[in-house]
Amino acid sequence: MADKALAGKKAIVTGGGRGIGRAIALAFANSGADIGVIGRTTKPLEATAAAVRDLGRNAEVEVADLTDVGSIPSLFERLADRLDGFDILVNSAGVQLTAPALEVSEQDWDATLDINLKALFFCCQAAGRHFVEQGAGKIINLASTFSVVGFPEFVAYCASKGGVMQLTRTLALEWASRGVNVNAIAPTAVRTEMNAYLLDDPGFLEAFIPHVPAGRVGQPDDVAGSAVFLASSASDFVHGHLLFVDGGYTAV
Repeated sequence: MADKALAGKKAIVTGGGRGIGRAIALAFANSGADIGVIGRTTKPLEATAAAVRDLGRNAEVEVADLTDVGSIPSLFERLADRLDGFDILVNSAGVQLTAPALEVSEQDWDATLDINLKALFFCCQAAGRHFVEQGAGKIINLASTFSVVGFPEFVAYCASKGGVMQLTRTLALEWASRGVNVNAIAPTAVRTEMNAYLLDDPGFLEAFIPHVPAGRVGQPDDVAGSAVFLASSASDFVHGHLLFVDGGYTAV
């Protein structure tokens, strides 16, 4: 794939201040795209924006709580105005709250579903309205290997990511004929700030790594290349796909 596969494109990345979202934002910028990043905390978003500008691309920042779904349409309108339109949405914002199923609180269940699934849908809807009107656009949702396999003490997370998979497929069915590609990436465990508490636990790694044929956990950059593909013209005939970036985890 050409280094500038996204030349002239404009992308919005939720959760763009850290982890996978940041890696995707920088990979897009390195491929020629201007970037708008959304998240809850100013400092990491500004750091991503500065790194994007260092690559010679424009970057815009919006600090927002995406669980306030009523604010999402105006949030996207502001970024579209400042970016002079947009062509790509990456939904990377998410949470991972874990507990034995018998101990999951209603608060943690709602917090997980509200950001991982509900907010993600309304971001898709806001972008979808824009893309359908212009007759083209790419939506990339961050799902998980746990969209299709269970994992102990991840019941709310697994439920939310299973929902992301089905949401992605349904939106693809509705919007493919209108020029909009909706796909999802399903990573396995990727080393980010969000799951450092697990991946720094030798006991967890000892149990988990034997199930990953590649023999290691993922890094954010492992996911970013797949996002560039799904955002580029190389994926124009790819609709409703769940792309596993999992070191072979789901092949076992």
